[in-house]
Amino acid sequence: MAISNRITQLLGIDYPIVQAPMGWIARSQLASAVSNTGALGIIETSSGQLDAIREEIKKMKALTDRPFGVNIAHAFVRDEEIVNFVIQQGVKFVTTSAGDPARYCQQLKAAGLTVFHVVPTLKAAMKAVEAGVDGLIVEGGEGGGFKNPQPVSTMVLLPLVRANTNLPIIAAGGISCGRTMAAAFALGAEGVQMGTRMVAAEESPVHPNWKQAIIDAAETDTVFLNQFSKPALRALRTKKTTALEQVHGPQIMAEFGRSQDLYFGGDMEASIALSGQVCGRINSVEPVAKIVKETMAEFDQVIADLSRQYSG
Repeated sequence: MAISNRITQLLGIDYPIVQAPMGWIARSQLASAVSNTGALGIIETSSGQLDAIREEIKKMKALTDRPFGVNIAHAFVRDEEIVNFVIQQGVKFVTTSAGDPARYCQQLKAAGLTVFHVVPTLKAAMKAVEAGVDGLIVEGGEGGGFKNPQPVSTMVLLPLVRANTNLPIIAAGGISCGRTMAAAFALGAEGVQMGTRMVAAEESPVHPNWKQAIIDAAETDTVFLNQFSKPALRALRTKKTTALEQVHGPQIMAEFGRSQDLYFGGDMEASIALSGQVCGRINSVEPVAKIVKETMAEFDQVIADLSRQYSG
């Protein structure tokens, strides 16, 4: 059954599940599959290929008539016209991340967009609230991708942020199923974001080798890189990333020079495969529709079971 809460009402969706805006990956093939389930697909801009992104958004509009959003990752903005670009695409929802939430917030809101900012700490959350965002994506340090150098787990961060603001919250980091979604709701979220689970989805455009690496991984098979500098990041453990554990500094970004060979060519040592610790809980490649359906069914079952067991 569809859920009615602030997240679904703001975003115009049936299920409060959002697909993470992974660079190069979060394009029309994956995002349209997510939106077509009644959840929310997101198109990335962090690749910097705005001409390609414009075409991806055109494809989205042909592949789905459901809502979708766009992400602006401040740290990767190469074109200062990014805000006008996003506004011109006609989307109604944007997530901002990896930078000052005040940089684009008011300009986006003035154009009628709903703005959520990704936050890895309470301090960042309060800064986003002051900037006037409509909601927060509270991202725990167990999630994959670019992270705060001092990671805080979702279990700690989410209730801490909830205790300090009444804004709608989407939880990210460690979410892959209905049980983790129910846990996030118990901690104060009204929606969840899935990254690694969607990388391993059938409609994900990445090479099968990456999907298989996620399936084969244990919960201990990620590595936290560049912790004493910026940007820090969490990735799958490979020979390359193991060797990079002791390397610190901005030169880590040079390791993404052959990212296409990993992402779409399947050479797992060519670059860095970003992934969250939840890889240890992902055991199969499934269609997005099945992932969303099973997540919602398990969420409903967990909530019902807890209510029967502990209420009254």
